[in-house]
Amino acid sequence: MIFYTDEESRTLRTAVYGAMLLVSHADPGPVLEERFAGLRALANLSPDLRLVLGSARPSVPAGTDEEIEPVILEALRSSMKTLTAKSPEDARDFPRAVLAICREVAEADGVIVEAEDAMVARIEGALAL
Repeated sequence: MIFYTDEESRTLRTAVYGAMLLVSHADPGPVLEERFAGLRALANLSPDLRLVLGSARPSVPAGTDEEIEPVILEALRSSMKTLTAKSPEDARDFPRAVLAICREVAEADGVIVEAEDAMVARIEGALAL
């Protein structure tokens, strides 16, 4: 098992739960369906990362979508740097897993709109090193 500091763990939680939040807010729809779809899709993450995410309450910034988006995108970039240094296998799989989670949230209402696609693209860009 990989050890993550409290700050690294908080950043990972912000990245994953924040990405779900950004996609959900891109096209307001059935919030509960989107939340459950995202939580089910957490299975795409490695067991170590699921443990980190489950170790404390979800960590997402407060504010408007415009205010929180840069914070969450930076958390995604920072998470990739941490994973690259500590767990290259997780670093390789993390982008695919986060994007799968985002797609599940976007597809929760049966329709993916342009705003959701655009948000997923921005998240994908933040995951690229």
